[in-house]
Amino acid sequence: MMFRSITRSVRNKLLLAVLATTGCALLITAAAVAYYDLRRFRETLVSDVTATANILALAMTPSLEFDDPQPATEFLGLLRAKPAVTAAATYTANGALFAHYVADGESLPDLPQSDGYHFVGDRLEFFKRVIADQEILGTVYVQARYDVGRRLASYLAILCAVLLASLAVAALIAHRLHRGITGPIASIVDIARDVLEKRDFSGRAAKTSDDEIGVLVDAFNNMLDEVGDRTGVLERTQEELKTLNAELEQRVAARTVQLEAANKELESFSYSVSHDLRAPLRAIGGFAELLWTDHAEDLDTEAQRKLGIIRSEAARMGTLIDELLAFSRLGRKSIDLAELDMKGLVDNVFTRLRADAGGDRVELRVGRLPRACGDRALLEQVWVNLLSNAIKFSSKAEQPIVEVGAISEEHEHVYYVRDNGAGFDPRYKAKLFGVFQRLHDDSEFPGTGVGLALVQRIVLRHGGRVWADATLGEGATFYFTLPKEVGDGGV
Repeated sequence: MMFRSITRSVRNKLLLAVLATTGCALLITAAAVAYYDLRRFRETLVSDVTATANILALAMTPSLEFDDPQPATEFLGLLRAKPAVTAAATYTANGALFAHYVADGESLPDLPQSDGYHFVGDRLEFFKRVIADQEILGTVYVQARYDVGRRLASYLAILCAVLLASLAVAALIAHRLHRGITGPIASIVDIARDVLEKRDFSGRAAKTSDDEIGVLVDAFNNMLDEVGDRTGVLERTQEELKTLNAELEQRVAARTVQLEAANKELESFSYSVSHDLRAPLRAIGGFAELLWTDHAEDLDTEAQRKLGIIRSEAARMGTLIDELLAFSRLGRKSIDLAELDMKGLVDNVFTRLRADAGGDRVELRVGRLPRACGDRALLEQVWVNLLSNAIKFSSKAEQPIVEVGAISEEHEHVYYVRDNGAGFDPRYKAKLFGVFQRLHDDSEFPGTGVGLALVQRIVLRHGGRVWADATLGEGATFYFTLPKEVGDGGV
Protein backbone atom coordinates (compact mmCIF):
# COMPACT_ATOMS: atom_id res chain seq x y z
CA MET A 1 0.00 0.00 0.00
CA MET A 2 2.81 2.38 0.87
CA PHE A 3 4.55 1.64 -2.44
CA ARG A 4 1.34 2.34 -4.37
CA SER A 5 0.88 5.68 -2.61
CA ILE A 6 4.48 6.63 -3.36
CA THR A 7 4.28 5.69 -7.04
CA ARG A 8 0.95 7.41 -7.62
CA SER A 9 2.59 10.55 -9.04
CA VAL A 10 4.68 10.74 -12.22
CA ARG A 11 7.37 12.68 -10.38
CA ASN A 12 7.93 9.92 -7.85
CA LYS A 13 7.85 7.30 -10.59
CA LEU A 14 10.54 9.18 -12.52
CA LEU A 15 12.64 9.54 -9.37
CA LEU A 16 12.30 5.85 -8.56
CA ALA A 17 13.14 4.92 -12.16
CA VAL A 18 16.35 7.00 -12.11
CA LEU A 19 17.38 5.72 -8.68
CA ALA A 20 16.59 2.11 -9.58
CA THR A 21 18.52 2.36 -12.85
CA THR A 22 21.52 3.95 -11.14
CA GLY A 23 21.48 1.46 -8.29
CA CYS A 24 21.21 -1.54 -10.60
CA ALA A 25 24.02 -0.27 -12.80
CA LEU A 26 26.27 0.27 -9.78
CA LEU A 27 25.48 -3.12 -8.29
CA ILE A 28 26.17 -4.91 -11.56
CA THR A 29 29.42 -2.98 -12.03
CA ALA A 30 30.50 -3.61 -8.43
CA ALA A 31 29.73 -7.32 -8.76
CA ALA A 32 31.77 -7.54 -11.95
CA VAL A 33 34.73 -5.62 -10.45
CA ALA A 34 34.60 -7.68 -7.25
CA TYR A 35 34.55 -10.93 -9.20
CA TYR A 36 37.49 -9.80 -11.33
CA ASP A 37 39.46 -8.55 -8.32
CA LEU A 38 38.88 -11.71 -6.25
CA ARG A 39 39.97 -13.82 -9.17
CA ARG A 40 43.11 -11.71 -9.65
CA PHE A 41 43.74 -11.79 -5.89
CA ARG A 42 43.56 -15.58 -5.86
CA GLU A 43 45.86 -15.89 -8.88
CA THR A 44 48.35 -13.39 -7.43
CA LEU A 45 48.36 -15.14 -4.05
CA VAL A 46 48.97 -18.53 -5.66
CA SER A 47 51.74 -17.07 -7.82
CA ASP A 48 53.38 -15.33 -4.84
CA VAL A 49 53.23 -18.41 -2.62
CA THR A 50 54.59 -20.59 -5.44
CA ALA A 51 57.56 -18.26 -5.88
CA THR A 52 58.18 -18.21 -2.13
CA ALA A 53 58.05 -22.01 -1.97
CA ASN A 54 60.52 -22.34 -4.86
CA ILE A 55 62.95 -19.94 -3.18
CA LEU A 56 62.64 -21.83 0.11
CA ALA A 57 63.31 -25.14 -1.65
CA LEU A 58 66.56 -23.80 -3.08
CA ALA A 59 67.55 -22.24 0.25
CA MET A 60 66.79 -25.41 2.26
CA THR A 61 68.89 -27.74 0.05
CA PRO A 62 72.30 -27.15 1.82
CA SER A 63 70.75 -27.41 5.30
CA LEU A 64 69.05 -30.69 4.43
CA GLU A 65 72.22 -32.09 2.82
CA PHE A 66 74.32 -31.29 5.90
CA ASP A 67 71.50 -31.97 8.34
CA ASP A 68 71.90 -28.49 9.89
CA PRO A 69 68.48 -27.02 10.85
CA GLN A 70 69.91 -23.79 12.29
CA PRO A 71 70.41 -21.98 8.94
CA ALA A 72 67.04 -23.26 7.77
CA THR A 73 65.26 -21.91 10.84
CA GLU A 74 66.92 -18.52 10.46
CA PHE A 75 66.01 -18.35 6.81
CA LEU A 76 62.38 -19.24 7.55
CA GLY A 77 62.31 -16.51 10.19
CA LEU A 78 62.81 -13.95 7.39
CA LEU A 79 59.21 -14.69 6.29
CA ARG A 80 57.98 -12.41 9.07
CA ALA A 81 58.47 -9.62 6.51
CA LYS A 82 55.66 -11.14 4.45
CA PRO A 83 52.38 -10.62 6.41
CA ALA A 84 50.48 -12.82 4.03
CA VAL A 85 52.63 -15.86 5.00
CA THR A 86 51.36 -17.17 8.34
CA ALA A 87 53.46 -20.36 8.60
CA ALA A 88 56.31 -22.23 6.84
CA ALA A 89 58.20 -25.43 7.50
CA THR A 90 60.75 -27.84 6.11
CA TYR A 91 60.34 -31.61 6.44
CA THR A 92 62.99 -34.29 5.95
CA ALA A 93 62.65 -37.02 3.35
CA ASN A 94 61.11 -39.36 5.95
CA GLY A 95 58.50 -36.73 6.94
CA ALA A 96 60.05 -35.42 10.17
CA LEU A 97 59.81 -31.71 10.95
CA PHE A 98 63.23 -30.19 10.22
CA ALA A 99 62.71 -26.39 10.66
CA HIS A 100 59.66 -24.15 10.90
CA TYR A 101 58.24 -20.66 11.28
CA VAL A 102 54.75 -20.18 12.76
CA ALA A 103 52.84 -16.97 13.40
CA ASP A 104 50.64 -16.65 16.48
CA GLY A 105 47.70 -19.02 16.52
CA GLU A 106 48.71 -21.02 13.46
CA SER A 107 49.54 -24.76 13.21
CA LEU A 108 51.53 -27.04 10.93
CA PRO A 109 50.47 -30.31 9.27
CA ASP A 110 51.88 -33.43 10.90
CA LEU A 111 53.09 -34.88 7.59
CA PRO A 112 53.94 -33.34 4.25
CA GLN A 113 51.66 -33.91 1.25
CA SER A 114 52.28 -34.18 -2.48
CA ASP A 115 53.42 -31.20 -4.52
CA GLY A 116 50.78 -28.55 -5.21
CA TYR A 117 48.43 -26.18 -3.47
CA HIS A 118 44.92 -26.25 -2.09
CA PHE A 119 42.64 -23.92 -0.15
CA VAL A 120 41.46 -24.83 3.33
CA GLY A 121 38.94 -22.30 4.68
CA ASP A 122 40.64 -18.91 4.69
CA ARG A 123 44.15 -20.40 4.12
CA LEU A 124 46.27 -21.41 1.15
CA GLU A 125 48.63 -24.37 1.71
CA PHE A 126 51.51 -25.14 -0.67
CA PHE A 127 53.89 -28.16 -0.67
CA LYS A 128 57.12 -28.30 -2.67
CA ARG A 129 59.62 -31.20 -2.84
CA VAL A 130 63.31 -30.37 -2.27
CA ILE A 131 65.30 -32.36 -4.83
CA ALA A 132 69.08 -32.44 -5.39
CA ASP A 133 70.87 -34.75 -7.87
CA GLN A 134 67.54 -36.50 -8.47
CA GLU A 135 67.26 -37.32 -4.77
CA ILE A 136 64.38 -36.14 -2.58
CA LEU A 137 65.92 -34.41 0.39
CA GLY A 138 62.66 -33.17 1.97
CA THR A 139 59.56 -31.01 1.53
CA VAL A 140 58.93 -27.28 1.93
CA TYR A 141 55.53 -26.16 3.28
CA VAL A 142 54.18 -22.61 2.99
CA GLN A 143 50.86 -21.40 4.48
CA ALA A 144 49.37 -18.02 3.43
CA ARG A 145 46.31 -16.06 4.56
CA TYR A 146 43.42 -16.08 2.04
CA ASP A 147 41.25 -13.40 3.68
CA VAL A 148 38.36 -13.12 1.20
CA GLY A 149 35.80 -12.01 3.82
CA ARG A 150 37.76 -8.93 4.82
CA ARG A 151 38.34 -8.05 1.19
CA LEU A 152 34.61 -8.37 0.45
CA ALA A 153 33.75 -6.28 3.50
CA SER A 154 36.01 -3.50 2.27
CA TYR A 155 34.43 -3.73 -1.16
CA LEU A 156 30.98 -3.55 0.41
CA ALA A 157 31.88 -0.46 2.39
CA ILE A 158 33.23 1.23 -0.71
CA LEU A 159 30.17 0.16 -2.68
CA CYS A 160 27.78 1.63 -0.08
CA ALA A 161 29.63 4.92 -0.08
CA VAL A 162 29.69 5.10 -3.87
CA LEU A 163 26.04 3.99 -4.08
CA LEU A 164 24.86 6.68 -1.66
CA ALA A 165 26.79 9.36 -3.47
CA SER A 166 25.54 8.18 -6.87
CA LEU A 167 21.93 8.01 -5.70
CA ALA A 168 22.19 11.53 -4.34
CA VAL A 169 23.48 12.74 -7.71
CA ALA A 170 20.74 10.75 -9.50
CA ALA A 171 18.07 12.29 -7.25
CA LEU A 172 19.41 15.75 -8.07
CA ILE A 173 19.31 14.95 -11.79
CA ALA A 174 15.75 13.59 -11.48
CA HIS A 175 14.72 16.78 -9.68
CA ARG A 176 16.11 18.81 -12.53
CA LEU A 177 14.32 16.59 -15.07
CA HIS A 178 11.06 17.12 -13.18
CA ARG A 179 10.91 20.72 -14.34
CA GLY A 180 10.95 19.79 -18.01
CA ILE A 181 9.07 16.48 -17.96
CA THR A 182 6.77 15.99 -15.00
CA GLY A 183 6.06 19.69 -14.48
CA PRO A 184 3.90 20.03 -17.63
CA ILE A 185 2.30 16.64 -16.93
CA ALA A 186 1.40 17.72 -13.39
CA SER A 187 -0.12 20.87 -14.85
CA ILE A 188 -2.22 18.76 -17.23
CA VAL A 189 -3.33 16.58 -14.30
CA ASP A 190 -4.46 19.63 -12.29
CA ILE A 191 -6.47 20.98 -15.22
CA ALA A 192 -8.00 17.54 -15.88
CA ARG A 193 -9.02 17.33 -12.21
CA ASP A 194 -10.76 20.70 -12.50
CA VAL A 195 -12.59 19.44 -15.59
CA LEU A 196 -13.76 16.27 -13.85
CA GLU A 197 -14.67 17.76 -10.48
CA LYS A 198 -15.74 21.33 -11.34
CA ARG A 199 -16.67 20.98 -15.03
CA ASP A 200 -14.31 23.89 -15.67
CA PHE A 201 -13.01 23.87 -19.27
CA SER A 202 -11.33 27.28 -19.10
CA GLY A 203 -7.89 26.12 -17.92
CA ARG A 204 -5.02 25.54 -20.34
CA ALA A 205 -1.63 23.85 -19.82
CA ALA A 206 1.53 25.93 -20.39
CA LYS A 207 3.84 24.71 -23.16
CA THR A 208 7.51 24.75 -22.09
CA SER A 209 9.18 22.72 -24.86
CA ASP A 210 8.77 21.53 -28.44
CA ASP A 211 9.45 17.85 -27.76
CA GLU A 212 6.90 15.06 -27.18
CA ILE A 213 5.74 16.77 -23.97
CA GLY A 214 5.05 19.93 -25.94
CA VAL A 215 3.04 17.95 -28.49
CA LEU A 216 1.07 16.40 -25.61
CA VAL A 217 0.33 19.84 -24.17
CA ASP A 218 -0.87 21.15 -27.55
CA ALA A 219 -3.09 18.07 -28.06
CA PHE A 220 -4.54 18.41 -24.56
CA ASN A 221 -5.33 22.10 -25.02
CA ASN A 222 -6.95 21.43 -28.42
CA MET A 223 -9.00 18.65 -26.85
CA LEU A 224 -10.18 21.04 -24.13
CA ASP A 225 -11.28 23.51 -26.81
CA GLU A 226 -13.28 20.85 -28.65
CA VAL A 227 -14.74 19.31 -25.49
CA GLY A 228 -15.68 22.72 -24.17
CA ASP A 229 -17.55 23.54 -27.38
CA ARG A 230 -19.26 20.15 -27.46
CA THR A 231 -20.13 20.41 -23.78
CA GLY A 232 -21.89 23.67 -24.39
CA VAL A 233 -23.86 22.13 -27.23
CA LEU A 234 -24.59 19.06 -25.10
CA GLU A 235 -25.83 21.15 -22.20
CA ARG A 236 -28.16 23.03 -24.52
CA THR A 237 -29.32 19.73 -26.00
CA GLN A 238 -29.93 18.31 -22.53
CA GLU A 239 -32.08 21.26 -21.63
CA GLU A 240 -34.07 20.79 -24.82
CA LEU A 241 -34.39 17.06 -24.08
CA LYS A 242 -35.61 17.79 -20.56
CA THR A 243 -38.27 20.09 -21.99
CA LEU A 244 -39.30 17.50 -24.60
CA ASN A 245 -39.28 14.75 -21.98
CA ALA A 246 -41.55 16.76 -19.69
CA GLU A 247 -43.93 17.38 -22.59
CA LEU A 248 -43.81 13.69 -23.52
CA GLU A 249 -44.56 12.62 -19.96
CA GLN A 250 -47.56 14.94 -19.93
CA ARG A 251 -48.77 13.49 -23.22
CA VAL A 252 -48.24 9.92 -22.01
CA ALA A 253 -50.12 10.67 -18.78
CA ALA A 254 -52.99 12.20 -20.73
CA ARG A 255 -53.07 9.29 -23.19
CA THR A 256 -52.94 6.82 -20.29
CA VAL A 257 -55.97 8.46 -18.70
CA GLN A 258 -57.76 8.35 -22.04
CA LEU A 259 -56.79 4.71 -22.56
CA GLU A 260 -57.98 3.72 -19.11
CA ALA A 261 -61.27 5.50 -19.71
CA ALA A 262 -61.60 3.79 -23.09
CA ASN A 263 -60.87 0.39 -21.54
CA LYS A 264 -63.47 0.96 -18.86
CA GLU A 265 -65.98 2.06 -21.48
CA LEU A 266 -65.12 -0.99 -23.60
CA GLU A 267 -65.53 -3.34 -20.66
CA SER A 268 -68.79 -1.66 -19.71
CA PHE A 269 -69.93 -1.89 -23.32
CA SER A 270 -69.02 -5.58 -23.52
CA TYR A 271 -70.83 -6.27 -20.27
CA SER A 272 -73.90 -4.34 -21.38
CA VAL A 273 -73.95 -5.93 -24.80
CA SER A 274 -73.65 -9.38 -23.26
CA HIS A 275 -76.57 -8.67 -20.93
CA ASP A 276 -78.63 -7.11 -23.70
CA LEU A 277 -78.02 -10.11 -25.93
CA ARG A 278 -79.39 -12.51 -23.34
CA ALA A 279 -83.04 -11.36 -23.64
CA PRO A 280 -83.49 -11.98 -27.39
CA LEU A 281 -81.34 -15.09 -27.12
CA ARG A 282 -83.57 -16.50 -24.39
CA ALA A 283 -86.59 -15.79 -26.59
CA ILE A 284 -85.03 -17.55 -29.56
CA GLY A 285 -83.98 -20.54 -27.48
CA GLY A 286 -87.26 -20.70 -25.58
CA PHE A 287 -89.55 -20.54 -28.61
CA ALA A 288 -87.33 -23.01 -30.46
CA GLU A 289 -87.64 -25.40 -27.53
CA LEU A 290 -91.46 -24.90 -27.44
CA LEU A 291 -91.69 -25.43 -31.17
CA TRP A 292 -89.73 -28.67 -30.84
CA THR A 293 -91.79 -29.87 -27.90
CA ASP A 294 -95.24 -29.02 -29.32
CA HIS A 295 -94.85 -29.42 -33.07
CA ALA A 296 -91.85 -31.67 -33.73
CA GLU A 297 -94.17 -34.47 -34.94
CA ASP A 298 -95.83 -32.11 -37.43
CA LEU A 299 -92.51 -31.17 -39.06
CA ASP A 300 -90.76 -33.13 -41.76
CA THR A 301 -87.18 -34.34 -41.39
CA GLU A 302 -85.58 -31.27 -43.00
CA ALA A 303 -87.59 -28.91 -40.81
CA GLN A 304 -86.60 -30.88 -37.72
CA ARG A 305 -82.91 -30.68 -38.75
CA LYS A 306 -83.11 -26.91 -39.21
CA LEU A 307 -84.91 -26.50 -35.90
CA GLY A 308 -82.22 -28.60 -34.21
CA ILE A 309 -79.57 -26.27 -35.64
CA ILE A 310 -81.43 -23.23 -34.22
CA ARG A 311 -81.55 -24.85 -30.77
CA SER A 312 -77.87 -25.85 -30.74
CA GLU A 313 -76.69 -22.48 -32.07
CA ALA A 314 -78.81 -20.67 -29.48
CA ALA A 315 -77.20 -22.77 -26.76
CA ARG A 316 -73.76 -22.11 -28.26
CA MET A 317 -74.51 -18.38 -28.35
CA GLY A 318 -75.42 -18.53 -24.69
CA THR A 319 -72.11 -20.20 -23.89
CA LEU A 320 -70.22 -17.56 -25.88
CA ILE A 321 -71.99 -14.79 -23.96
CA ASP A 322 -71.08 -16.46 -20.65
CA GLU A 323 -67.43 -16.73 -21.73
CA LEU A 324 -67.42 -13.12 -22.89
CA LEU A 325 -68.85 -11.97 -19.57
CA ALA A 326 -66.22 -13.97 -17.70
CA PHE A 327 -63.49 -12.45 -19.84
CA SER A 328 -64.90 -8.95 -19.25
CA ARG A 329 -65.21 -9.44 -15.48
CA LEU A 330 -61.60 -10.67 -15.28
CA GLY A 331 -60.22 -7.19 -15.92
CA ARG A 332 -62.11 -5.78 -12.92
CA LYS A 333 -61.41 -8.59 -10.47
CA SER A 334 -58.73 -7.90 -7.87
CA ILE A 335 -56.04 -10.51 -7.20
CA ASP A 336 -55.98 -12.10 -3.74
CA LEU A 337 -52.47 -13.49 -3.32
CA ALA A 338 -51.95 -16.69 -1.37
CA GLU A 339 -49.46 -19.55 -1.33
CA LEU A 340 -50.86 -22.42 -3.41
CA ASP A 341 -50.19 -26.15 -3.55
CA MET A 342 -50.08 -26.50 -7.33
CA LYS A 343 -49.98 -30.31 -7.30
CA GLY A 344 -53.07 -30.53 -5.12
CA LEU A 345 -54.79 -27.98 -7.34
CA VAL A 346 -53.98 -30.00 -10.48
CA ASP A 347 -55.16 -33.27 -8.92
CA ASN A 348 -58.51 -31.76 -7.85
CA VAL A 349 -59.13 -30.09 -11.22
CA PHE A 350 -58.26 -33.22 -13.20
CA THR A 351 -60.43 -35.45 -11.02
CA ARG A 352 -63.40 -33.10 -11.52
CA LEU A 353 -62.84 -32.77 -15.27
CA ARG A 354 -62.47 -36.49 -15.85
CA ALA A 355 -65.67 -37.13 -13.87
CA ASP A 356 -67.51 -34.48 -15.92
CA ALA A 357 -66.20 -36.04 -19.13
CA GLY A 358 -67.59 -39.39 -18.02
CA GLY A 359 -64.55 -41.49 -18.89
CA ASP A 360 -61.39 -42.85 -17.33
CA ARG A 361 -59.35 -43.38 -20.49
CA VAL A 362 -57.07 -40.37 -19.94
CA GLU A 363 -53.87 -41.09 -18.00
CA LEU A 364 -52.51 -38.19 -15.92
CA ARG A 365 -48.79 -37.98 -15.22
CA VAL A 366 -47.90 -35.29 -12.70
CA GLY A 367 -44.27 -34.38 -12.10
CA ARG A 368 -42.77 -32.06 -9.49
CA LEU A 369 -44.85 -28.89 -9.16
CA PRO A 370 -43.37 -26.16 -6.96
CA ARG A 371 -45.70 -24.14 -4.81
CA ALA A 372 -46.75 -20.79 -6.25
CA CYS A 373 -48.07 -17.48 -5.00
CA GLY A 374 -51.23 -16.24 -6.71
CA ASP A 375 -55.01 -15.97 -6.73
CA ARG A 376 -56.45 -19.43 -6.09
CA ALA A 377 -59.65 -18.98 -8.11
CA LEU A 378 -57.87 -17.47 -11.12
CA LEU A 379 -55.05 -20.03 -11.24
CA GLU A 380 -57.58 -22.82 -10.79
CA GLN A 381 -59.31 -21.46 -13.91
CA VAL A 382 -55.96 -21.62 -15.73
CA TRP A 383 -55.56 -25.32 -14.86
CA VAL A 384 -59.22 -26.00 -15.75
CA ASN A 385 -58.84 -24.50 -19.22
CA LEU A 386 -55.47 -26.10 -20.00
CA LEU A 387 -56.36 -29.56 -18.67
CA SER A 388 -59.82 -29.55 -20.30
CA ASN A 389 -58.18 -28.69 -23.62
CA ALA A 390 -55.62 -31.46 -23.16
CA ILE A 391 -58.36 -34.00 -22.33
CA LYS A 392 -60.52 -32.84 -25.24
CA PHE A 393 -57.84 -32.81 -27.92
CA SER A 394 -56.30 -36.14 -26.83
CA SER A 395 -59.68 -37.92 -26.56
CA LYS A 396 -59.28 -39.51 -30.01
CA ALA A 397 -55.83 -40.95 -29.25
CA GLU A 398 -55.56 -44.70 -28.70
CA GLN A 399 -54.16 -44.13 -25.20
CA PRO A 400 -54.71 -40.49 -24.12
CA ILE A 401 -51.90 -39.19 -21.89
CA VAL A 402 -51.75 -35.80 -20.21
CA GLU A 403 -48.44 -34.84 -18.59
CA VAL A 404 -48.08 -31.94 -16.13
CA GLY A 405 -44.72 -30.69 -14.84
CA ALA A 406 -42.62 -27.65 -14.04
CA ILE A 407 -39.12 -26.26 -14.31
CA SER A 408 -37.79 -23.87 -11.66
CA GLU A 409 -35.54 -21.11 -12.98
CA GLU A 410 -33.78 -18.24 -11.21
CA HIS A 411 -36.69 -15.79 -11.06
CA GLU A 412 -39.73 -17.83 -12.10
CA HIS A 413 -41.43 -21.22 -12.27
CA VAL A 414 -42.31 -22.61 -15.72
CA TYR A 415 -45.39 -24.91 -15.63
CA TYR A 416 -46.48 -26.97 -18.63
CA VAL A 417 -49.33 -29.23 -19.78
CA ARG A 418 -48.48 -31.74 -22.51
CA ASP A 419 -50.85 -34.10 -24.38
CA ASN A 420 -50.52 -36.64 -27.18
CA GLY A 421 -53.62 -35.50 -29.05
CA ALA A 422 -54.41 -33.73 -32.27
CA GLY A 423 -51.89 -30.90 -31.87
CA PHE A 424 -52.03 -27.93 -34.25
CA ASP A 425 -50.16 -26.35 -37.11
CA PRO A 426 -47.33 -24.30 -35.49
CA ARG A 427 -47.67 -21.66 -38.23
CA TYR A 428 -50.89 -20.47 -36.57
CA LYS A 429 -49.87 -20.56 -32.91
CA ALA A 430 -49.96 -16.73 -32.74
CA LYS A 431 -53.79 -16.97 -33.00
CA LEU A 432 -54.17 -19.39 -30.08
CA PHE A 433 -54.64 -16.82 -27.34
CA GLY A 434 -56.99 -14.46 -29.18
CA VAL A 435 -60.65 -14.22 -28.22
CA PHE A 436 -62.86 -16.56 -30.33
CA GLN A 437 -59.78 -17.80 -32.23
CA ARG A 438 -59.89 -21.56 -32.93
CA LEU A 439 -57.65 -23.84 -35.01
CA HIS A 440 -60.07 -26.80 -35.13
CA ASP A 441 -63.59 -27.11 -36.52
CA ASP A 442 -66.54 -27.33 -34.10
CA SER A 443 -67.62 -30.60 -35.67
CA GLU A 444 -64.27 -32.14 -34.72
CA PHE A 445 -63.62 -30.52 -31.32
CA PRO A 446 -66.32 -28.23 -29.91
CA GLY A 447 -65.40 -25.03 -28.08
CA THR A 448 -65.79 -21.27 -27.87
CA GLY A 449 -62.23 -20.01 -28.38
CA VAL A 450 -62.23 -17.97 -25.16
CA GLY A 451 -60.50 -20.39 -22.77
CA LEU A 452 -56.92 -19.73 -23.86
CA ALA A 453 -57.56 -15.97 -23.96
CA LEU A 454 -58.64 -16.23 -20.31
CA VAL A 455 -55.50 -18.21 -19.50
CA GLN A 456 -53.28 -15.56 -21.07
CA ARG A 457 -55.01 -12.68 -19.31
CA ILE A 458 -54.85 -14.38 -15.89
CA VAL A 459 -51.16 -15.27 -16.26
CA LEU A 460 -50.28 -11.78 -17.49
CA ARG A 461 -52.03 -10.27 -14.46
CA HIS A 462 -49.79 -12.46 -12.30
CA GLY A 463 -46.69 -11.14 -14.09
CA GLY A 464 -46.07 -14.30 -16.15
CA ARG A 465 -45.94 -15.40 -19.79
CA VAL A 466 -47.86 -17.94 -21.91
CA TRP A 467 -46.83 -19.80 -25.08
CA ALA A 468 -47.34 -23.14 -26.82
CA ASP A 469 -45.49 -25.61 -29.03
CA ALA A 470 -47.06 -28.40 -31.10
CA THR A 471 -46.87 -30.63 -34.13
CA LEU A 472 -50.02 -31.43 -36.07
CA GLY A 473 -51.21 -34.91 -35.14
CA GLU A 474 -48.53 -35.43 -32.46
CA GLY A 475 -49.86 -33.46 -29.50
CA ALA A 476 -49.24 -30.04 -28.00
CA THR A 477 -47.51 -28.47 -24.99
CA PHE A 478 -48.77 -25.30 -23.30
CA TYR A 479 -46.45 -23.33 -21.00
CA PHE A 480 -47.09 -20.57 -18.50
CA THR A 481 -44.78 -18.93 -15.99
CA LEU A 482 -45.29 -17.45 -12.56
CA PRO A 483 -42.66 -15.24 -10.93
CA LYS A 484 -41.35 -16.30 -7.56
CA GLU A 485 -42.55 -12.91 -6.28
CA VAL A 486 -45.96 -12.27 -7.78
CA GLY A 487 -47.58 -8.87 -8.24
CA ASP A 488 -50.69 -7.66 -10.09
CA GLY A 489 -49.67 -7.00 -13.66
CA GLY A 490 -52.67 -4.82 -14.15
CA VAL A 491 -53.62 -6.30 -17.55
